[in-house]
Amino acid sequence: MIVGQVMGSLWATRKDNKLNGLTFLVVKPISYTDKPTERDCFVAADNAGAGIGDTVLVTTGSAARTSIATPDAPVDAVIVGIVDSIEVAHE
Repeated sequence: MIVGQVMGSLWATRKDNKLNGLTFLVVKPISYTDKPTERDCFVAADNAGAGIGDTVLVTTGSAARTSIATPDAPVDAVIVGIVDSIEVAHE
């Protein structure tokens, strides 16, 4: 799973019919180490009602597809939760 921050929305009027009804958000991964993450922003279908600025939990791969109403939709990232707080122990 990936922890990230919602940076924006994405609209696509032409898309696969299995994607109709899904909301798409642009997510930037958050790094909790001394090294910043090298992963760029990516698009995730929203299954949790997230909004811009929210910290979210994203699942990817086959787990992402099973978390939405249409399990055969062509998605590889889905927002499955909105994070309330994070506690990280640094050694």
